[in-house]
Amino acid sequence: MWVGMDAVDWAGLQHNYGSAEGIPGLLRRCGGLDPDDAEDASSELLNLLFHQGGWICSAASAALPFVMRLAAAPQVPSRCALLELVAVLASEAGRVEARFLDSGWVPAWEQALPELLGLLDDPEPEIRRAAADVLGGCDSPGEAILPALLRCWEAEEDLATRLELVLCLGQAALRAPVGGHGAAALDMLHGLLDAPHAQIRLAAVHALTPNDPGLPARRLDLILEAVRDPTVELWRHTSSIQTGVLGVHYWTAGLFTGPAPTFTLDLLADHHDDEQRIGALAQAGTLLSQWHSPTAALLPRLVARLDDPDTEVRFRAAELLACLGPAANAHADEVAALLSDTAARTTHKRQTVGEAALWALARMNDPRCLPGLIELIAGARSGFASTSAHYPATDLHHVTLPALHEVLGHLPDHAEPLLPSICGRLDTATDDCLLNRLCDVLADWGPVAKAAVPQLTGLLEDDRTWMAGATALAGIGSAGNEARELLLSRSHDAGPHAELAAWAYWRVGGEPGPALDALGHSIEERSFCHPALRKLAGLGPHAAPYADRLRALTADTDPWTRVEAAHALWAATGDTETAAPALTTAVTDLAEGTYLPVMLPALDHLAKLGHAARPAAHLLREVPARDQRLRTGGGWRGFVQDENIRTAVRELLSPGPSV
Repeated sequence: MWVGMDAVDWAGLQHNYGSAEGIPGLLRRCGGLDPDDAEDASSELLNLLFHQGGWICSAASAALPFVMRLAAAPQVPSRCALLELVAVLASEAGRVEARFLDSGWVPAWEQALPELLGLLDDPEPEIRRAAADVLGGCDSPGEAILPALLRCWEAEEDLATRLELVLCLGQAALRAPVGGHGAAALDMLHGLLDAPHAQIRLAAVHALTPNDPGLPARRLDLILEAVRDPTVELWRHTSSIQTGVLGVHYWTAGLFTGPAPTFTLDLLADHHDDEQRIGALAQAGTLLSQWHSPTAALLPRLVARLDDPDTEVRFRAAELLACLGPAANAHADEVAALLSDTAARTTHKRQTVGEAALWALARMNDPRCLPGLIELIAGARSGFASTSAHYPATDLHHVTLPALHEVLGHLPDHAEPLLPSICGRLDTATDDCLLNRLCDVLADWGPVAKAAVPQLTGLLEDDRTWMAGATALAGIGSAGNEARELLLSRSHDAGPHAELAAWAYWRVGGEPGPALDALGHSIEERSFCHPALRKLAGLGPHAAPYADRLRALTADTDPWTRVEAAHALWAATGDTETAAPALTTAVTDLAEGTYLPVMLPALDHLAKLGHAARPAAHLLREVPARDQRLRTGGGWRGFVQDENIRTAVRELLSPGPSV
């Protein structure tokens, strides 16, 4: 087992965290008889040798022969985990550039390949599946592995292993040179489209689609029959897929590119299995999070699931209607019927169906959400998030509720009935995070939150709470005039937050001098961030003495700085000759469907420039018709980002500058 290990200069090799001198010890632990310790060691080995990929380290090449010996030994308890390591390394070796591939990998892999092919005959089906998974993802040509795969296919009786072999055959048959067995493999796979077992037929579609992209559309009935059949659970036992209904739905949906909703619509048809209905909604979320056009077709199917007997199904349906927000307004009555539904998900937060309905109504700007929100503001038990959560924009929809303050932020039109509860909570809140978030809501609401001024003024007198109060008062504006002297006093204090006090003092009706001094100092010292530039823009012509500095910052390397400096320059001097090109540059990629958060303020600023924004309007004239959602965030946030950026573009186009 360990022959040759001591001859390797492990200390001279590298893994993802440095010297590989500890690798022999991990390999010996992987071969130990304690299953838990062997699994732990194999996990650590995976992290050291692979981590997040991107290269094949020298330690991986040196370790491969010993990993393969361990994987071939029946007494080793971590054989599958070790083959998983080989699978990710072999796959990564076929993707990385030559300069990131250790020179010892290719000879090590060539030596390991016969051993790997031998594992296709292992007595344990789990090992045979794992070996097939490695062979499917490696870059060895088809002619090197197809003969063994075809032979094993004829002999294999385990159904899950047969699924794995079908996928592997499809991948190997496309890796040239394929030799004389390539045509035989493809013929066999085509024949399996009519196999007796539904999952074998599905595997054949997956195997053949890379070489025949139109196949899934032609065999849609076959695919739907398989993914909605109870035998779909067989995929949990494979090495490459390892998932049940939801995962197979997602994996198979990848066969259909673009926004066409046909596959998802058929998934949403009635089914006796709760997990099938959940999986269908998951796929609907995936499609809707990427495209606009499926909305009209899918919306009735989502609404139909609001009275489903399963809690998770009802929750997901309501959550998706919340994501669609205004597009689902016509179904507010059906959503409102769920407000009293206290059935909870099995998640850690135990979110209820009623909470998803409340969020959906808030997104629809429907006042029926207000009683529930008033209870939440007062401190009722909540499944809403305690803080903001951000997810990347992937092709998976993240099913989640926002934080309470994020829900409230959508409801400035209902400030009057909500303000008494918010004011009451401001008087009693001991949680600084909650206090800050409620004040952020009031700041975003602006002048309509003026009824909260007495409570906010009281916050200014406490060193712990004054910044939250100042933030809210600055957003509310002149209605907070009674707080002017307290804010001026705070602006005289030494410290990093005097700028906030000076800015709020100006916003509630004070003199511009303190804010101008504080913000100007930040600019001269280059210690500011883009929110300070936005504040400077709020000072308008008072900021004119800093015009030269602002003009220089419109060429800064940071896009947020460029955008806010351009706006501040225009607000201070009316200079559109510099500001308009800087702002237009920030949104140029939007015309091609690339969205970045900095584009939203850039568009808002452009809309103020009149005819100077005509080039930007001309550039973006096709954006409203784009089907793909414009977002960087996942979950509900991506839908809101898309709505906001499209609204900003429409405002720029009409009644903005003529094109």
